[in-house]
Amino acid sequence: MANTNVVNKKAYFEFEILDTYTAGIVLTGTEIKSIRLGKIQMSDAFCAFQGTEIVLRNMHINEYEFGSYFNHEPKRQRTLLLHKKEIKKIGAKVKEKGLTIIPLKLFINDRGFAKVEIGIAKGKKLFDKRDSIKEKDSKRDLDRRHSD
Repeated sequence: MANTNVVNKKAYFEFEILDTYTAGIVLTGTEIKSIRLGKIQMSDAFCAFQGTEIVLRNMHINEYEFGSYFNHEPKRQRTLLLHKKEIKKIGAKVKEKGLTIIPLKLFINDRGFAKVEIGIAKGKKLFDKRDSIKEKDSKRDLDRRHSD
């Protein structure tokens, strides 16, 4: 089985993550098969409110190669499954402070269900990104020194 734990690295670089939630995701049969094969791209994905639901947009799941005409649309909008309390809490934070919701990680839990870890995030400024790069470089140098 391929990598079913996909992390959105771009999200951690572009945003400061304030809070995280784990949500289920509504998928079709061929989508879950592609996810199990690790055929996912989530670097441009984001979440938005649509009525009383939170939907995941722009996440690319490749078409399943054995899917015939039952195959799914790769960039279709997918509904996230959260409790009403969580949706209200997230909605209040996003409206109040001008924050955004982004998917951080997609994984398959021990019961075989696909889950998405979403984060309430604040965009980083250019100097914050520079700090992130410096931290990453210094951590890499320390790791090198300790491995010698």
